[in-house]
Amino acid sequence: MSFHRYSIEISDNVRKKIKFYAILVVVCFLCLWMRVWYLQILKGESLSELSENNRVRLVSLPALRGTILDRNMETLVSIRPSFNLYVTPEDTLDLNQTLARLKQRIDFKEDRLKKGMKEARPFQDVLIKADISREEVAFVEENKMRLPGIHINVEPLRSYLQNEMGAHILGYLGEISKRHLERFEETDYQLGDLVGKDGVESAFEEILRGNKGYKEVEVDVSGRELNTLRKLPPESGNNLILTLDARIQKEVERLMTGTEEESNSGAVVVMKVQTGEIIAITSKPSFDPNLFAAGISREDWSKLIKDEMHPLQNRAINGQYPPGSVYKIVTALAALEEGVITPESTVFCPGHFRLGRGKYRCWKKGGHGTVNLHRALVESCDVYFYTLGFRLGVDRLAKYAKMLGLGNYTGIPLNGEKPGLIPSTEWKLKTRNESWLPGETISAAIGQGYNLVTPIQDVNMLAMIANGGLLYKPYLVKKIEDSEGKILQEFSPELVSKIHIHPDTLKAIREGLRGVVNEAGGTGGRARLNNIVLAGKTGTAQVVRMKSEEMEVDEEIPYPYRDHAWFAAYAPFEKPEIAVAVLVEHGGHGGATAAPIVREIFKIYFKYYPPAPPQEESSPIGPS
Repeated sequence: MSFHRYSIEISDNVRKKIKFYAILVVVCFLCLWMRVWYLQILKGESLSELSENNRVRLVSLPALRGTILDRNMETLVSIRPSFNLYVTPEDTLDLNQTLARLKQRIDFKEDRLKKGMKEARPFQDVLIKADISREEVAFVEENKMRLPGIHINVEPLRSYLQNEMGAHILGYLGEISKRHLERFEETDYQLGDLVGKDGVESAFEEILRGNKGYKEVEVDVSGRELNTLRKLPPESGNNLILTLDARIQKEVERLMTGTEEESNSGAVVVMKVQTGEIIAITSKPSFDPNLFAAGISREDWSKLIKDEMHPLQNRAINGQYPPGSVYKIVTALAALEEGVITPESTVFCPGHFRLGRGKYRCWKKGGHGTVNLHRALVESCDVYFYTLGFRLGVDRLAKYAKMLGLGNYTGIPLNGEKPGLIPSTEWKLKTRNESWLPGETISAAIGQGYNLVTPIQDVNMLAMIANGGLLYKPYLVKKIEDSEGKILQEFSPELVSKIHIHPDTLKAIREGLRGVVNEAGGTGGRARLNNIVLAGKTGTAQVVRMKSEEMEVDEEIPYPYRDHAWFAAYAPFEKPEIAVAVLVEHGGHGGATAAPIVREIFKIYFKYYPPAPPQEESSPIGPS
C-alpha cells in the first residue's frame, strides 16, 4: 500500500466521523429546540404560573370571630392569640425526615396530619398542631434552618371565659366537614376551618364568622416569607349580646351542680313571662367548650360521647320527659273551659280510682277525702284529676295541651330542639295502629303515659298562665353589634299565639298554684319565700311503674329507676315577671328536690331585679 493511498483512507474515515458528529450535534440541537418550544410555547403559561406560585404565595388571613356577651355586656366568649404549627409539604427537602425531627420535641397526631396533607391543595399550609406551648415555639424558632417548610402562624383562638358555664347555649367550634363545604361553595371556607357546631356559635355562624383577608407574599426555597406584595385585611365578625344574665346563669349552674357525693343531672330555664327573653338556661352535666377550640383530641371526644350521663345533650330543649303533675294545669284548664267542672266541683278521693277492673292509685295512700279544684291543685290529688281526665277524654286534653305550647317546637333559635309528645286517639292509631284505651286517658290526665315535654315547654306553659294566655317565642339574642359597637339589629318579643282563657278559669288556676307554695298541705311549700309570693306546681314523673309498697324511700330505689323531679313556677304572683322550670333527673319528688332549687333561683333573680311594688288597682287575674 502506497503512502498516498493510506492518506486517502484516513481522510475518508475522518470525514465519516465528522459527518456523524455533525449529525449528532444537529440532532441534539433539534431536541433542545423542541424541548425549549415545548416549555416556552406549549407549556409556557402553566409553567410560568407554577414558577410564580413557587415564589409568590396567596396566604389567607383569618378573621376575628365576633364576641359573645351577656345582657350586661359581660364578655362570655372572646378570642386570644394562639401559636399554630404548620407545614407546607412542597417546601420540605425531605418531608419524612423533617417531621421525624419535629416529632422528637413536639407531639402531634400523625394520622390527622396525613389526612390534612392528602386533602390539601398544592402549596397549601397544613396544620400540624394548634395552640403549641411557648417551649415548642422556641424549639421551632431555634431550628428554622433544620426544619424547612415548617412555620408558625399566630392566629385567633376561641376562648370560653367561664369554661363550662352556659356551654350548651354558647356552643362550641369544630372543624368544617366536607358536606358543609359543599353546601357553602361560594364562601371562603377551607378544609381545616373551625365553624360553630352547637348553640349560638352554630345558629349565628354567619353573623359571628367575619370575612377572611388575604396577602400575597414572596417566599424563598424553604417557604419562608421574604416580603408582602399585596394585602387585603380581614373583616371581623359581629358581636352577639345575649338575653342571659351571667350573674344569674352562674348561680343557677351552681345550684344544679349538686354536691361532690351526689351531683344533679337535669335542666333549668328562667324566662321573662311578658317577652320570652331567656335570663338563664342550663343543662347538667355539662362540658368545657374550650376542649374544642383548638380541635378536640380523640381521647377527649371519646370520653364525652361514651359518658353515660351524656354531657353534650342540651336537656333544656331536647330532653323529653313525662311532665308528671305539672300537667294537671292542662287538665284543670281543659275541664274548666269545657264546662266539665266549676272551681267548686268536688270529688271524693279514697286513695284510688276504679275503672272497670283497673285500680289507679293516688300518691296519698289514705286518700284526700272530698276535695274541690283548689285543694286538688294544692295537694296534687291524683284521683281528682283521674276523674277530670275520664270525663274529658284524651282528645280534649290534647287540644288544650297544644294550645299551651306542649307537643310543639317553641322556636328557640338553637339546633336540636325536640317537640315532645302529646298523645291523642289519632296519634295512637297512626303510629301504632291501635285504638286508644280508656285507662290510658287516666294516666295522661296526670302527665304520665305517653306524654313527653321539654323543660323549655314547661316554662312556656307557666308563663302563659302568668301573662293571661300569651305564647311567646323564647329568644336568646337581644342585639347584634359590629366590631365598632354599632347596633346592626335588635330583637324584640315575638308573639306566637294568643288564646282566650276565661278570667274565672285563670283566677281558679292561679289561686290553686299560689296555694301549692303558700298554703298548709301544699306540695311546693319548700319553694316559699317570705317577701315574695310564688305560684307553681310540683311534678313527679315516673320512670318505671312500681307497686305502691315499693314507692316509699327514693334512696332505696336504684338511681336509674327513680322518678324525675319537676317544679315550675312564676313570680311575683300579683305582677308576674319571670317563670322558672326545674327538672332534676331521678330526683324523686318534685316538692322535695326541685322546689328548693326554684326558691333559690327566685331569691337570686330578685336580688338583682327587685320587684316593683304591686299597684292597688292591679288585678291578680291579669290580661285575658
